[in-house]
Amino acid sequence: MIHCYTKVTLELAVDKYLDTFTMDGNNLNNHKENGNKVSAVSYVRISTSFYTLFQITGILIVLSVFFWLHNFRNGFGFSEIGKVCNWHPLLMTIAFIYLFANSILHFRYFHNDDKLLLKIQHAIIHCIIIIVAAFGIWAGLSSNKIAKPPVPKFYSLHSWLGIITIILFVSQFSSGFVSFLYPEINVQYKKALMPYHKSFGILTFVLSVVTTVLGFSEKIISALYASKI
Repeated sequence: MIHCYTKVTLELAVDKYLDTFTMDGNNLNNHKENGNKVSAVSYVRISTSFYTLFQITGILIVLSVFFWLHNFRNGFGFSEIGKVCNWHPLLMTIAFIYLFANSILHFRYFHNDDKLLLKIQHAIIHCIIIIVAAFGIWAGLSSNKIAKPPVPKFYSLHSWLGIITIILFVSQFSSGFVSFLYPEINVQYKKALMPYHKSFGILTFVLSVVTTVLGFSEKIISALYASKI
Protein backbone atom coordinates (compact mmCIF):
# COMPACT_ATOMS: atom_id res chain seq x y z
CA MET A 1 0.00 0.00 0.00
CA ILE A 2 1.36 3.41 -0.99
CA HIS A 3 0.97 6.35 1.41
CA CYS A 4 1.13 9.95 0.29
CA TYR A 5 2.74 12.43 2.66
CA THR A 6 2.73 16.19 2.36
CA LYS A 7 5.22 17.98 4.58
CA VAL A 8 5.20 21.70 5.22
CA THR A 9 7.71 23.40 7.53
CA LEU A 10 6.79 26.68 9.18
CA GLU A 11 8.93 28.62 11.65
CA LEU A 12 7.04 30.62 14.23
CA ALA A 13 9.07 33.60 15.34
CA VAL A 14 6.64 34.46 18.10
CA ASP A 15 7.54 31.49 20.33
CA LYS A 16 10.73 30.30 18.60
CA TYR A 17 9.34 26.89 17.84
CA LEU A 18 9.87 24.98 14.63
CA ASP A 19 6.61 23.36 13.58
CA THR A 20 6.62 20.54 11.05
CA PHE A 21 3.21 19.45 9.81
CA THR A 22 2.91 16.02 8.21
CA MET A 23 -0.30 15.00 6.47
CA ASP A 24 -1.02 11.27 6.55
CA GLY A 25 -4.50 10.54 5.22
CA ASN A 26 -6.88 12.44 7.46
CA ASN A 27 -4.40 12.88 10.31
CA LEU A 28 -2.32 16.02 10.75
CA ASN A 29 0.76 15.43 12.87
CA ASN A 30 2.44 18.47 14.39
CA HIS A 31 6.08 17.95 15.45
CA LYS A 32 7.36 20.81 17.61
CA GLU A 33 11.09 21.25 17.94
CA ASN A 34 12.67 23.49 20.57
CA GLY A 35 16.37 22.83 20.99
CA ASN A 36 16.76 19.10 21.60
CA LYS A 37 13.18 18.60 22.75
CA VAL A 38 10.70 17.29 20.21
CA SER A 39 7.03 16.61 20.94
CA ALA A 40 4.34 15.40 18.57
CA VAL A 41 0.71 16.44 18.66
CA SER A 42 -1.84 14.74 16.41
CA TYR A 43 -4.91 16.48 15.06
CA VAL A 44 -7.73 14.44 13.59
CA ARG A 45 -8.98 16.05 10.39
CA ILE A 46 -12.53 15.06 9.46
CA SER A 47 -13.07 13.71 5.96
CA THR A 48 -14.74 15.61 3.15
CA SER A 49 -17.55 13.03 3.01
CA PHE A 50 -18.31 13.50 6.72
CA TYR A 51 -18.18 17.29 6.41
CA THR A 52 -20.51 17.19 3.41
CA LEU A 53 -22.90 14.85 5.23
CA PHE A 54 -22.88 17.20 8.22
CA GLN A 55 -23.72 20.21 6.05
CA ILE A 56 -26.57 18.38 4.33
CA THR A 57 -27.94 17.16 7.67
CA GLY A 58 -27.71 20.62 9.23
CA ILE A 59 -29.46 22.31 6.31
CA LEU A 60 -32.20 19.65 6.35
CA ILE A 61 -32.75 20.24 10.08
CA VAL A 62 -33.14 23.99 9.53
CA LEU A 63 -35.47 23.45 6.55
CA SER A 64 -37.53 20.93 8.54
CA VAL A 65 -38.00 23.44 11.37
CA PHE A 66 -38.98 26.13 8.85
CA PHE A 67 -41.44 23.78 7.08
CA TRP A 68 -43.04 22.72 10.37
CA LEU A 69 -43.44 26.28 11.64
CA HIS A 70 -44.64 27.63 8.30
CA ASN A 71 -47.14 24.89 7.49
CA PHE A 72 -48.33 23.66 10.89
CA ARG A 73 -47.72 26.57 13.29
CA ASN A 74 -49.24 29.49 11.29
CA GLY A 75 -46.01 30.74 9.74
CA PHE A 76 -44.05 33.90 10.54
CA GLY A 77 -44.95 37.53 11.13
CA PHE A 78 -44.36 40.56 13.36
CA SER A 79 -47.79 41.31 14.78
CA GLU A 80 -49.65 38.13 15.76
CA ILE A 81 -48.27 36.44 18.86
CA GLY A 82 -47.98 32.99 17.30
CA LYS A 83 -46.20 34.24 14.19
CA VAL A 84 -43.78 36.38 16.19
CA CYS A 85 -43.04 33.48 18.51
CA ASN A 86 -42.25 31.18 15.58
CA TRP A 87 -39.15 33.21 14.76
CA HIS A 88 -37.61 32.14 18.07
CA PRO A 89 -37.19 28.37 17.44
CA LEU A 90 -36.10 28.91 13.83
CA LEU A 91 -33.44 31.52 14.60
CA MET A 92 -32.14 29.71 17.68
CA THR A 93 -31.86 26.46 15.70
CA ILE A 94 -29.85 28.26 13.03
CA ALA A 95 -27.63 29.94 15.62
CA PHE A 96 -27.02 27.33 18.31
CA ILE A 97 -27.32 24.13 16.30
CA TYR A 98 -26.22 24.69 12.70
CA LEU A 99 -23.80 27.62 13.03
CA PHE A 100 -22.42 26.53 16.40
CA ALA A 101 -21.65 23.05 15.06
CA ASN A 102 -20.04 24.66 12.01
CA SER A 103 -17.76 26.73 14.22
CA ILE A 104 -16.58 23.58 16.00
CA LEU A 105 -16.00 21.50 12.87
CA HIS A 106 -14.38 24.41 11.01
CA PHE A 107 -11.02 23.79 12.69
CA ARG A 108 -11.17 20.04 12.10
CA TYR A 109 -11.86 20.29 8.38
CA PHE A 110 -9.63 23.25 7.52
CA HIS A 111 -6.95 22.46 10.10
CA ASN A 112 -4.05 22.67 7.65
CA ASP A 113 -4.97 26.22 6.61
CA ASP A 114 -3.47 29.38 8.08
CA LYS A 115 -4.10 29.34 11.85
CA LEU A 116 -4.72 33.08 12.19
CA LEU A 117 -7.21 33.00 9.32
CA LEU A 118 -9.02 30.05 10.93
CA LYS A 119 -9.24 31.91 14.24
CA ILE A 120 -10.67 34.99 12.52
CA GLN A 121 -13.22 32.85 10.64
CA HIS A 122 -14.09 31.08 13.91
CA ALA A 123 -14.69 34.45 15.57
CA ILE A 124 -16.79 35.70 12.63
CA ILE A 125 -19.05 32.63 12.85
CA HIS A 126 -19.51 33.31 16.56
CA CYS A 127 -20.38 36.95 15.87
CA ILE A 128 -23.04 35.80 13.40
CA ILE A 129 -24.38 33.39 16.03
CA ILE A 130 -24.70 36.25 18.54
CA ILE A 131 -26.55 38.45 16.02
CA VAL A 132 -28.97 35.70 14.93
CA ALA A 133 -29.54 34.62 18.55
CA ALA A 134 -30.24 38.23 19.59
CA PHE A 135 -33.13 38.39 17.09
CA GLY A 136 -34.30 34.97 18.30
CA ILE A 137 -34.33 36.11 21.92
CA TRP A 138 -36.14 39.31 20.93
CA ALA A 139 -38.82 37.24 19.17
CA GLY A 140 -39.33 35.02 22.21
CA LEU A 141 -39.59 37.91 24.68
CA SER A 142 -41.76 40.02 22.36
CA SER A 143 -44.29 37.22 21.86
CA ASN A 144 -44.62 36.88 25.65
CA LYS A 145 -45.14 40.63 25.98
CA ILE A 146 -47.86 41.01 23.34
CA ALA A 147 -49.80 37.96 24.56
CA LYS A 148 -53.21 38.62 26.12
CA PRO A 149 -52.73 38.26 29.04
CA PRO A 150 -48.90 38.62 28.95
CA VAL A 151 -47.00 35.38 29.45
CA PRO A 152 -44.47 35.36 32.34
CA LYS A 153 -40.83 35.49 31.23
CA PHE A 154 -38.27 32.83 32.17
CA TYR A 155 -40.77 30.51 33.85
CA SER A 156 -39.69 27.18 32.30
CA LEU A 157 -36.69 24.87 32.40
CA HIS A 158 -36.10 25.68 28.73
CA SER A 159 -35.71 29.40 29.48
CA TRP A 160 -33.43 28.77 32.47
CA LEU A 161 -31.13 26.51 30.50
CA GLY A 162 -31.27 29.01 27.65
CA ILE A 163 -29.95 31.76 29.93
CA ILE A 164 -27.14 29.50 31.15
CA THR A 165 -26.27 28.53 27.56
CA ILE A 166 -26.11 32.14 26.41
CA ILE A 167 -23.96 33.16 29.40
CA LEU A 168 -21.56 30.28 28.73
CA PHE A 169 -21.44 31.05 25.01
CA VAL A 170 -20.72 34.77 25.46
CA SER A 171 -18.12 34.01 28.14
CA GLN A 172 -16.49 31.41 25.90
CA PHE A 173 -16.45 33.79 22.95
CA SER A 174 -15.09 36.73 24.96
CA SER A 175 -12.31 34.76 26.65
CA GLY A 176 -11.37 33.03 23.39
CA PHE A 177 -11.32 36.29 21.44
CA VAL A 178 -8.99 37.97 23.93
CA SER A 179 -6.80 34.93 24.56
CA PHE A 180 -6.25 33.72 21.00
CA LEU A 181 -6.57 36.84 18.84
CA TYR A 182 -4.92 39.44 21.05
CA PRO A 183 -1.23 39.40 19.99
CA GLU A 184 0.20 40.43 23.38
CA ILE A 185 -1.02 37.28 25.14
CA ASN A 186 1.80 34.88 26.05
CA VAL A 187 1.99 31.74 23.89
CA GLN A 188 2.35 29.45 26.91
CA TYR A 189 -0.86 30.89 28.34
CA LYS A 190 -2.65 30.16 25.06
CA LYS A 191 -1.44 26.55 25.10
CA ALA A 192 -2.55 26.09 28.71
CA LEU A 193 -5.97 27.59 28.01
CA MET A 194 -6.70 25.67 24.79
CA PRO A 195 -7.92 22.36 26.39
CA TYR A 196 -10.34 24.28 28.61
CA HIS A 197 -11.53 26.38 25.67
CA LYS A 198 -12.30 23.23 23.67
CA SER A 199 -13.97 21.42 26.59
CA PHE A 200 -16.22 24.32 27.55
CA GLY A 201 -17.07 24.84 23.87
CA ILE A 202 -18.28 21.24 23.56
CA LEU A 203 -20.13 21.51 26.88
CA THR A 204 -21.89 24.68 25.72
CA PHE A 205 -22.87 23.05 22.43
CA VAL A 206 -24.30 19.98 24.19
CA LEU A 207 -26.23 22.26 26.54
CA SER A 208 -27.57 24.21 23.54
CA VAL A 209 -28.82 20.96 21.98
CA VAL A 210 -30.56 19.96 25.23
CA THR A 211 -32.10 23.43 25.53
CA THR A 212 -33.33 23.30 21.93
CA VAL A 213 -34.93 19.89 22.41
CA LEU A 214 -36.67 21.13 25.57
CA GLY A 215 -37.90 24.19 23.69
CA PHE A 216 -39.42 22.15 20.89
CA SER A 217 -40.98 19.75 23.41
CA GLU A 218 -42.50 22.69 25.27
CA LYS A 219 -43.91 24.16 22.05
CA ILE A 220 -45.38 20.83 20.92
CA ILE A 221 -46.96 20.16 24.33
CA SER A 222 -48.48 23.66 24.38
CA ALA A 223 -49.90 23.14 20.89
CA LEU A 224 -51.43 19.78 21.84
CA TYR A 225 -52.91 21.27 25.01
CA ALA A 226 -54.40 24.21 23.09
CA SER A 227 -55.99 21.87 20.53
CA LYS A 228 -57.89 20.06 23.30
CA ILE A 229 -59.38 23.21 24.80
